[in-house]
Amino acid sequence: MERARLESARPLARRPLVTLLTAAALAASGLTALTSAARAADADLARNGGFESALDGWTCTAGTTVTSPVHSGATALKATPAGADNARCAQTVSVKPDSQYTLSGYVQGTYVYLGASGTGTTDVSTWAQSAPDWQQLTTTFRTGPSTTKVTIYTHGWYGTGAYHADDISLTGPGGETGQPPAAPGGLKTGSVTSSAVALSWSPVPGATGYAVYRDGTRVSTVTGTSTTVSGLTPSTAYSFQVTAVNDAGESARSATVTATTAQRPDDGGGSSGLPAHALVGYLHASFANGSGYTRMADVPDSWDVIDLAFGEPTSVTSGDIRFERCPVAECPNVESDAEFKAAIKAKQAAGKKVLISIGGQNGQVQLTSTAARDKFVSSVSAIIDEYGLDGLDIDFEGHSLSLNADDTDFKNPKTPVIVNLVSAVKTLKAKYGDDFVLTMAPETFFVQLGYQYYGTGKWGGQDPRAGAYLPVIHALRDDLTLLHVQDYNSGSIMGLDNQYHSMGGADFHIAMTDMLLTGFPVAGDANNVFPPLRPDQVAIGMPASTQAGNGHVSSAEVNKALNCLTRKTDCGSYATHGTWPDLRGLMTWSINWDRYSNWEFQKNFDAYFG
Repeated sequence: MERARLESARPLARRPLVTLLTAAALAASGLTALTSAARAADADLARNGGFESALDGWTCTAGTTVTSPVHSGATALKATPAGADNARCAQTVSVKPDSQYTLSGYVQGTYVYLGASGTGTTDVSTWAQSAPDWQQLTTTFRTGPSTTKVTIYTHGWYGTGAYHADDISLTGPGGETGQPPAAPGGLKTGSVTSSAVALSWSPVPGATGYAVYRDGTRVSTVTGTSTTVSGLTPSTAYSFQVTAVNDAGESARSATVTATTAQRPDDGGGSSGLPAHALVGYLHASFANGSGYTRMADVPDSWDVIDLAFGEPTSVTSGDIRFERCPVAECPNVESDAEFKAAIKAKQAAGKKVLISIGGQNGQVQLTSTAARDKFVSSVSAIIDEYGLDGLDIDFEGHSLSLNADDTDFKNPKTPVIVNLVSAVKTLKAKYGDDFVLTMAPETFFVQLGYQYYGTGKWGGQDPRAGAYLPVIHALRDDLTLLHVQDYNSGSIMGLDNQYHSMGGADFHIAMTDMLLTGFPVAGDANNVFPPLRPDQVAIGMPASTQAGNGHVSSAEVNKALNCLTRKTDCGSYATHGTWPDLRGLMTWSINWDRYSNWEFQKNFDAYFG
């Protein structure tokens, strides 16, 4: 909380260097025209070159398909460079050694590239400096004496706008692709929860991966022989199939298995014990600032979840969390420990939840070792037990969470600080049982930015913190009571419409929340989708006043965001992907700042949800 504005780092402008091959140069190199007989044997080897099957066959860092503009067919590629990412889309194609190929495609935009790498001779590329309308790009190459695979690609340039591409073809003799693998056997279900189904199947010789289908729609690809399909609706029947894939293609689908998700306990507000629409706020319990100190007993009944700010570590990597009450010298009106604990019990008796929030702006927590993990569990447990709290809020900021360079799959994290945090929280959940309340308050940089960037990226150079909360949220989604991302102190973030959204109005909250409720491909990879959360797991984080943080909006804009997300009205320019009347509510930093502003945030919430 209360952090400086986050900005995406952008490289200095660089002018592209391109070698243009003239007809004379081609002739001099021996790359002559194909004979009629050779041309008759050629084929278009590019898979899904017209992007009619979404991004099937392509790996993109920041791409999607659009229905306009298109060169032909129904869809085309749209990719948007940003920061250190040039929005590259690529696929690997089987070719024949010592053979001639022509690469062609149509593009729109500024500084759009089409090229081939791994040719075994000279890698080639061609580009359009400015193509306001569709422009055809064409280049040729010859494969080396032992080359059997070539990567074709398109990309834009750093700091420029979105580009479009369509009808990409690679013409030449096809390589030895072999046969697609056999269909997997032995598909069966494992554990089934209210929102996830575990699947496993037998390995297939020659397969390099497996595609998972839910109700006939491909939802993920994995390299192993098991996976868990998440983001499902409680008490709902689903059917599943898998296929095996390799360079030659995809097998037939396996036999179908079915599973019905479990019923989610419902006590009026889900298993959390919260009301259908909840108001969450942070209480400055360990410090004072310009907002002044607010006693626990003076927190109005409107606040359903009260997060005690903050528990902080004795050192960044110790895992030893301490919660110190605000001293009298700093907070002259602070209550005694006995009064504080009695007020907590009174809140709980009235149905409120009181949590310890770990981290904050100054509380950097890095669980780099199992010893730190275990200390985290024991020290947080001690705080919960001493004050009789209902659970834990994870508010890790700054450099608490980042991803190692080889950690590229949010579903299977390897970075110690991620793995140890997940393990620690699961241990706490197991200790306190189903009534344990777990909330998280990450910043947009660690969540929604993952739509564009994840960790250091495939080619390195990105901020390793980008999207670093995604593996934590995903691993704990079945234990998670509430995710309330901080929609403040944020840089511009790209939404699912591939447009950048900035703080200051309802649009930002709508776009950021829609991403959580719809799900999104991580780092632009359509085969690696972060599944949506249930609407009852999501609240919108907003500053209570202009003093509380950058990005404060008026009550009118708050209501527009709620209207759009829960009623599909007042949506403005952003088109949501659904309507979610069960959206849990709002979170704010902070209760203290709202009191300072005459309870404007709380009063508006009460009036809206009545």
